[in-house]
Amino acid sequence: MTKKIEAIIREEKLNDIKDALHAIGIVGMNISEVRGHGRQGGITLVGRTGTYQVDMLPRIQLNIVLSDKNVERTIEAICGAAKTGNIGDGIIFVYPVDEVVRIRTGERGHEALMYEGDIDTLPVQE
Repeated sequence: MTKKIEAIIREEKLNDIKDALHAIGIVGMNISEVRGHGRQGGITLVGRTGTYQVDMLPRIQLNIVLSDKNVERTIEAICGAAKTGNIGDGIIFVYPVDEVVRIRTGERGHEALMYEGDIDTLPVQE
């Protein structure tokens, strides 16, 4: 089975997270710039003209599709690199993926996800 990890993270933590993922062998990922807010509802800014509420904060959405066996290590890597201990560190969603097809080769399933040097081709680390 295959899973999709979708992580909403702080913009400034992207490079730290990419480095942490690369260190465990995650090669393929996609990112999108998004805006939103969680429980905190945004932030209050004080400027020359007064105080105002910004409720849609810039964030990065990181998407990774990988084998079930690599999900926990990937979540741990993201959390370790993304955590500041402050409100707004982000959230991770994990979804089932029914099918994967590599357009160029027609490969399906697990083979469509594999890249040379990725987490599935590296020796298992305990």
